[in-house]
Amino acid sequence: MEISDIETVAFTCESAKARDGKGHAHPGPPVERVRRITRVAVDGGPDGYCLGGDPATNEFASDALAGEDPRERERIRRRLRRSGRLRRSTLSETTVSRVDCALWDAAGKHYGEPVYRLLGGHRERVPAYASTMVGDDDPDGLGTPEAYADFAETLVDRGYPAVKLHTWMPPYDADPERVIAACRAVRERVGPGVELMLDSHHFYTRTEARRIGDALADLAFAWFEEPMDEHSVGSYEWLTDEVDVPVVGPETAEGGAQTRAEWLRRDAADIGRVGVHDVGGLTPALKAVHAYEAFGVECELHGGNLPNLHLLAAMAECGEYYERGLLHPDYDYDGARPFLATPLDQLDDDGCVRVPQSPGLGYDFDWDFVEANRVEP
Repeated sequence: MEISDIETVAFTCESAKARDGKGHAHPGPPVERVRRITRVAVDGGPDGYCLGGDPATNEFASDALAGEDPRERERIRRRLRRSGRLRRSTLSETTVSRVDCALWDAAGKHYGEPVYRLLGGHRERVPAYASTMVGDDDPDGLGTPEAYADFAETLVDRGYPAVKLHTWMPPYDADPERVIAACRAVRERVGPGVELMLDSHHFYTRTEARRIGDALADLAFAWFEEPMDEHSVGSYEWLTDEVDVPVVGPETAEGGAQTRAEWLRRDAADIGRVGVHDVGGLTPALKAVHAYEAFGVECELHGGNLPNLHLLAAMAECGEYYERGLLHPDYDYDGARPFLATPLDQLDDDGCVRVPQSPGLGYDFDWDFVEANRVEP
């Protein structure tokens, strides 16, 4: 088996998602957008696929990895990571992650097993929390504390056992008191039996973060996520000591598993945070998860995607929830991916998501749709 090519399959797809001036997602008028799939072509074995991908990264990786054995993911990961030192604009952790995950997909198909079993295996279904979009100014959307409470009630009625709020962030008014009011309205509406979390504006001051954290503790929230710049690890050490609500992180800080090891060493968060596409793929994400397990620290995964779902299904000790979203009253999450013949993460009646049991990651692309809408990457 050897890698012959790493291809970016680009195609257009109608999207009803828009982004504000800071890049946060909101419902919007339907527009045609380009979506991508990373394909690792393997001579002598099955090809591997991952949703997403960057043409420049894949082109570099195709040249660098031609002839390599796709099963030797550790060696490939090491080579790409070291190449990234001088190619940071091309080989980011996010873009390299798609190549790594596609290699795991190929491995699962080669060995005839779903990826979570190659990772160790633990469970076939995991509970999901509903993860909302960022707040807006629409009273019928997510524009008021009452709107958040209405939507949270709807999500609980759909079967979610837990709800995570992404509240207002610039360019919208992110005043801490407004955020606290939304959290309080949701808790009062759904009652004490539903777990709640908050992912807030990422650049509050220490005193603002403490004010929100104290309120969340009173409201019995399960965690408080990324309220300050994560480059200031000392600020998180301070906040973790100051508030009673569990602080979770890091999420977006660069450095992959090494950064998470430093946060562990410094007790900078109560709960760890790992996203497969944040740290460079399943290979480094698994290392970070094992570090959290070794220290007896809980770890929750960032983002809703099949690689995260497989990793979570293989975590026996420290991960509980799959993040399903982003959700909004005016956005059809389940109908947003017509290029998939089978949805990625259907919600069962009891609020769980089942892990695909087919070999590999389990992507079921509608290749007729993809080819009919294909464009040059």
